[in-house]
Amino acid sequence: MTKLIVEVQDLWKSFYIRHNRNDSLKERFISLFDGRRRERREVFWALKGVNLEVAQGEMVGIIGPNGSGKSTLLRVIAGILRPTKGSVTVRGSVAPLIEIGVGFHPELTGQENIYLNASLYGLTRKEIDRIYDEVVEFSGLEDFIDVPVKNYSTGMYMRLGFAIAIQLDMDILLVDEVLAVGDEAFQRKCLAKMQEFKERGKTILFVSHALELVSELCDRAYLLVNGQVILEGVAREVVACYHRGQIPIRHE
Repeated sequence: MTKLIVEVQDLWKSFYIRHNRNDSLKERFISLFDGRRRERREVFWALKGVNLEVAQGEMVGIIGPNGSGKSTLLRVIAGILRPTKGSVTVRGSVAPLIEIGVGFHPELTGQENIYLNASLYGLTRKEIDRIYDEVVEFSGLEDFIDVPVKNYSTGMYMRLGFAIAIQLDMDILLVDEVLAVGDEAFQRKCLAKMQEFKERGKTILFVSHALELVSELCDRAYLLVNGQVILEGVAREVVACYHRGQIPIRHE
């Protein structure tokens, strides 16, 4: 029986959109006496009753238009955000490659950030020593590894972040569009490493607008629209339906 490593059940996630925002103490005081200046908050539901299952060793794509809730879903699975309602069960360790530069200190060098970032995942210094050379080699940043990362370009941030994440030997890799900022050669290198990661029985959730990659690399895919799972199935079939605009409409 295939082991489910990620289970999302009836997941809802809301955020507050603040209108007439009162940031200063003076504005807040005046708003107590002037109802027109009181801050108004509107509830926005980013995810609405999402159900998702991922088996060990699968690579699952999550696609959909901008604002559909894809990144929010990955952040909840990673434990960065808490569900408003519903549940998320993750059986295994997670390496979230979601936001470029998260876990990096801008004043520290690339070398120092490798040790800092990997230590956040529980690795000891000896364990980081063992993977250090491979991280640097994969990133291709040998000439810049002693430079503070505040001087790195977006692409260099991504190179270092991916190089660390892929060497951590976690059970689950969460990838959210970060490959879009790399050059073509490094993208190919990352995709080959992700394929190797999958062949080792690891699990990958891949959020991307590069539908041809989702179709080629992923076993299954979920299509999100307005915070809801509209379609789920074999990746190339879900992508084909999305391409053709054949999206079932769900009425709330």
